[in-house]
Amino acid sequence: WDDKLVSLMSTDEFRDVVDSNLLNRMHFIRKLGNTAAHAGSKISREQAALCLENLYIFLDFVAYCYGDNYEERAFDAGLLEETPHPSPAATPPTPLSVGSADISPRRGESSPQGEGKKEGAAGTPHPSPAGTPSPQGEGVDLAALMAENAALKAELTARRAEQQQTYVPKPLELTEYKTRKLYIDAMLEDAGWVEGRNWINEYEIPGMPNKSEVGFADYVLIGDDGRVLAVVEAKRTCVDVAKGRQQAKLYADLIEKKQGRRPVVFLTNGFETRIVDNRYPERRVAAIYSKRDLEKLFNLQSMRSGLKYIVVDKHIAGRYYQEAAIKAVCDSFGQKNRRKALLVMATGSGKTRTVIALCKVLLDQGWIKNVLFLADRNSLVTQAKRNFVNLLPDLSVTNLCEEKDNYAAHGVFSTYQTMMNCIDAVQDEEGKLFSVGHFDLVICDEYEIIGLNLKSQLNQGFRGLVLFLLTLKIADKAIHRRQYAQNRNLSAERGAASLCSASTRHTLPTYISFRRSTELSARVDLHRLPLRHSTHVPVARAA
Repeated sequence: WDDKLVSLMSTDEFRDVVDSNLLNRMHFIRKLGNTAAHAGSKISREQAALCLENLYIFLDFVAYCYGDNYEERAFDAGLLEETPHPSPAATPPTPLSVGSADISPRRGESSPQGEGKKEGAAGTPHPSPAGTPSPQGEGVDLAALMAENAALKAELTARRAEQQQTYVPKPLELTEYKTRKLYIDAMLEDAGWVEGRNWINEYEIPGMPNKSEVGFADYVLIGDDGRVLAVVEAKRTCVDVAKGRQQAKLYADLIEKKQGRRPVVFLTNGFETRIVDNRYPERRVAAIYSKRDLEKLFNLQSMRSGLKYIVVDKHIAGRYYQEAAIKAVCDSFGQKNRRKALLVMATGSGKTRTVIALCKVLLDQGWIKNVLFLADRNSLVTQAKRNFVNLLPDLSVTNLCEEKDNYAAHGVFSTYQTMMNCIDAVQDEEGKLFSVGHFDLVICDEYEIIGLNLKSQLNQGFRGLVLFLLTLKIADKAIHRRQYAQNRNLSAERGAASLCSASTRHTLPTYISFRRSTELSARVDLHRLPLRHSTHVPVARAA
């Protein structure tokens, strides 16, 4: 949909070929490039050298998979220290050649031999070789060119599929210090943290259970009130981040005892980052939170009230099954401490109104502040925004597909593709606006339509509450194909939300709350759930 680098790297085709290790290396290059080009920050020589090394490893993978005569080599950092000798100015560059065919100069440019050495008289056009189209494009067989390109693409794809199986990934052996200075420092700068102001290295923590009774946290992130917002525990690039979990827990315990508030914990090795936010189980995130995201997180936690006894606005969602669906989702978020829920409703049963009433409940109870609504088409985005404006006028809203100057609104409406482009592009005086923790509730309409890789990136890109919306027809197809259990490794839990379904003559919705299988306490295969011909009022069941 777009030719920007982040969009091209997010396509299913690219992510299916490149593994997560190489993709992380490429994203590191992209983020440092954005920092240097747009943020005006200075890139150190070590960071630039690491970018070159990562690029070398990526091109080594390309050469291995697509090349004819691959020769294994190692990145030689010593070449960066050599001073190139300038070639004499009078020596003309030699023509490049691929095989036996020389690459001639472009049209309109002089030949390497000089202006005067042209074949034939001045003004006489060069004769075209046999079978080669003339400069005017006469005789170009477009169908033949497309067929040739398709054959070449198929040949290269087959070669890559065969040779990729034997490719041995090249690990990046960096010490913990270099990992911190190169990868993690860049991640913190990208999130808007400033070293020495609100980001402290080697923070001393007394009371540790060791001989010296003193510990040093790799990083601590400080808020405007002087209290510690987060502790960042760093490990080497080739070390599992879980090895720093216990040490970070001890740091968080001592800081909580000192300041009366437990900080958030981030575990990272530069490639993988995990968060412990003291509410949900440890989970993976795309990056470290910004300062305003962490402060908002603590403010919401202090203002949050329970969702057990809620009042649904009847003027927005007055149908009995809409109220039942809202209470079931709130029960999943509140009592069962889930982060994700799936709402499946028949067409015409008031799905948008149900979502708006749910947002009002979560706003009134202090659970959310910023809402993101995603859809796959502009028409759905425009329609959803119009309904939110009419039924929830107190919420400031913006449509990223049409408005480019109202990014600070609390309700953001966008297509999936537009949102992917705005993640890195939209900034304010504090840095990136749409950072990892910016949105407290993400609503994904017709979630099964978009590609799996885009889903994965959006899931890691925003780590608030997530509500997936599906129409009954699309849900039935997905369940029959068992996409939830097989392709996405998702499981459903009956106790997370009430189960009911709509018959062909009723508009009673189906709503299911699910989470990843690693966070489930009970599992039920979706294709075994009764999703048709049930007209009873939903009643919550135990798993």
